[in-house]
Amino acid sequence: MGLAMMAATATSCVDDLDQRPVFEQDATVVYATVDSYRQVLAKGYACFVITGQEKDGDKDIDSEKGYDLSRCIFNMEEDSTDESINTWSSLYDISHFNWDANDVWVQDAYYRLYYTISVCNEFIRNAADASISRFSEADRAEIRSMKAEARFLRALSYYWVLDLYAQGPFSNENTPISGYVPERYGDVQLFEFIESELKDIENEIPMDNEYGRAPRAAVWALLSRLYLNAEVYTRTDRYTDCVTYCNKIINSHKYSLEPEFYKLFNASNHLRTNEIIFAFVVDATTTVTWGATTNIICGSCSNSSSQDPAKYGITNGWGNFRVRGEIPAKFGDVATSKDSRCMFYTDGQSQYISVYNDQSQGYFSEKFTNLYDDGTAASNTAVNGCSTDLPVFRLADVYLMAAEATVRGGAGLSRGEALALVNSVRERAYGDTSGNIADADMNLQFFIDERARELLHESVRRTDLRRFGMFTTDKYIWQWKGGVADGKAVDSKYEIFPIPATELSVNTNLSNPNY
Repeated sequence: MGLAMMAATATSCVDDLDQRPVFEQDATVVYATVDSYRQVLAKGYACFVITGQEKDGDKDIDSEKGYDLSRCIFNMEEDSTDESINTWSSLYDISHFNWDANDVWVQDAYYRLYYTISVCNEFIRNAADASISRFSEADRAEIRSMKAEARFLRALSYYWVLDLYAQGPFSNENTPISGYVPERYGDVQLFEFIESELKDIENEIPMDNEYGRAPRAAVWALLSRLYLNAEVYTRTDRYTDCVTYCNKIINSHKYSLEPEFYKLFNASNHLRTNEIIFAFVVDATTTVTWGATTNIICGSCSNSSSQDPAKYGITNGWGNFRVRGEIPAKFGDVATSKDSRCMFYTDGQSQYISVYNDQSQGYFSEKFTNLYDDGTAASNTAVNGCSTDLPVFRLADVYLMAAEATVRGGAGLSRGEALALVNSVRERAYGDTSGNIADADMNLQFFIDERARELLHESVRRTDLRRFGMFTTDKYIWQWKGGVADGKAVDSKYEIFPIPATELSVNTNLSNPNY
């Protein structure tokens, strides 16, 4: 199933969530064949990186900024942290902890998540046993497997609802499609639903799946991430469960670290299935997006300095975000660092930022590129965007999650085994054992810094900082945190984002007590 197969599925969505996606044809036509089911499932996957049926038109939903879901999540996970500061005015409030229930990115992420949930619900509803009884046994088995994938995509969407908003309206395939106001699920209810769904489908998704589709290890990886952050979501730690599901991935022996770090983030990264467990597919011909990796690659290249866009396989830089000075500081002296993850453009750039919208202040990350392995550009970004897939789960993250959960008290690995996992990641980074750490160095401060080095711009930073109690507090201050140059602690209400004001007006089950 290629993700280019968007077909005649959902083409528009009304504003309130009391509606399902609008289809140009009724279900008997849309779900007429097994291939039709594949096409609708492809839409479910593509919802994370595209905005509609066309490159710049036929939008799935009307939204304030009109960008795809992965770009919205990136802005909320990265621009609110030390990993990014944005030049564009629409993101000043996110960068400065000044958002409210009317923020355009807060709204867009919310509605795109629920649009994706509605697409998945529609697929699951039409994959019920009664709906597929007309098919052969082999076809029914394939549709049931696809149904499990749709449930995974729905769980992934609800995970981001949980992580970003800590509450939200709940709907599934059994929810009435009209005349119904969805009930509110709080963080514990969302957590329990996601956990239950993932455990229920764990053995229904193939161990090996077509590239771009979730394999069983993606279910394990999402459960690992859910459990690692369980204390934030539910006030009860689940570190042993985190180790358990990380071990399932590790002990499957299906994955190994890619020897060359940069190849995980270039336009040939679809070949890195040894480490990349699951990625959102981006293609400048068939799955065109101005978000996802196009946003990361073009946004990390200046449009007003000596930085050459061609070095990254693009035709123009947008220059809209740079890393804050605290990130390169985690590598020591950037000019002499042996760490292969220390990839920053520094020429003419100051490390620290005294004027937040000055593109010459702050280094640009060079981690993601639109280059094939042979160094040629993958696409014309001025026309169609990039062709670099966006990793969602990869093995190095699993190693770091397992080790951190062990240090936090989780059972299932010894400290020695956890240390070996950490050092395997660092040996890849350094090319030898010179960057290895000792057991005494393997503390929580190490992990929050190492995750910044390893997972820069992979949309997990806000989640990580919350787990370490560093996101809103004075435990960690970075430049322009709270909207002041030296940084400051901010109101704890900013631990989560508010439900959009437009949603509160149509669903009285929801409220924002802290906003």
